[in-house]
Amino acid sequence: MAKVAVYNMDGQQVGEVELNDSIFAVDVKEHLVHAAVVAHLANRRQGTQSAKTRAEVRGGGRKPWRQKGTGRARQGSIRAVQWTGGGVAFAPKPRDYSIRLNKKERRLALKSALTSRVNGSKFIVLDSLELAEIKTKTMKNILDTLKLNKALIVTDGDTSKNVMLSARNIQSIKTSAVNNINVYDILKYDTFVVTKDALNKIEEVYA
Repeated sequence: MAKVAVYNMDGQQVGEVELNDSIFAVDVKEHLVHAAVVAHLANRRQGTQSAKTRAEVRGGGRKPWRQKGTGRARQGSIRAVQWTGGGVAFAPKPRDYSIRLNKKERRLALKSALTSRVNGSKFIVLDSLELAEIKTKTMKNILDTLKLNKALIVTDGDTSKNVMLSARNIQSIKTSAVNNINVYDILKYDTFVVTKDALNKIEEVYA
């Protein structure tokens, strides 16, 4: 099993922890990672965009002028797509963009993303991360001490409300509970930061 250092909020190493090879040392399946990212972005789309075709625009039932003899181009309706106020050619309509991956593919893609962070030395474990009050400045000082610029911070979600609220205004930082982590966020942020309690939960869920 791979070992990684455990740090406290002051940036000091306070121990080591062994990582579960079935989660953090799998063969990285790039095609599944790609599929998971595509599915995540597709599932975020609302699909509510809509525009009217020429059949749906009001008016235009009468031919604007006769077919021949006027010297002008022939026109059949003032609501054709080339007219101002006309319909839209191939108008977008509400649709479902969602993409489904089966459970095994989702789990393996997540494990591959976590493994890539461990292999790239972009995986940091904290013994704990707790704040007595909601204070963005305090959170920023902790991040500066740990030298974190663009990071995904994963907590157990039970005692981390102050952490999440303190970090929400820091643009380059995202906090997440264990049950909300996804491949897109793991890859989007440079460093994956996890507390020991959250790490134990990840190993319980995905082992």
